[in-house]
Amino acid sequence: MRLLKPALLYFMIVFGVGFILGPIRVLWLVPRVGVRTAELLELPLMLVAIVLAAGWINRRFAELTSLLSKLGVGWIAFVMVLSAEFIVGLTLRGLSPAQIILDRDLVSGTAYYGSLILFALMPWLLSRIQKKS
Repeated sequence: MRLLKPALLYFMIVFGVGFILGPIRVLWLVPRVGVRTAELLELPLMLVAIVLAAGWINRRFAELTSLLSKLGVGWIAFVMVLSAEFIVGLTLRGLSPAQIILDRDLVSGTAYYGSLILFALMPWLLSRIQKKS
């Protein structure tokens, strides 16, 4: 339970940034540069949001000192992101579970899934980096 609050906040911050950037990408960038380029242009902004949010979570919840707890926070937040993806895909976009996972551009979709793994690992990675400093 002690991991749930930081995981929820981490998810909400990063999902919130994506919620703001998503319409900009879809309504403004995609018509101008296409889906792949638009998604790849959004990715660095999301990665910055992930790093900043994970760093804030690590500072805000300093009582979570073990690397395992930081890993837990990231993976719980990861499950929340996937759940949100499925809820939005199924209810608002009318997609099947297979379409939600597989109907992505090969390049930007691979980058997206890589960023999800980084999202899950970032609280742990930042803790590892800070411990070495």
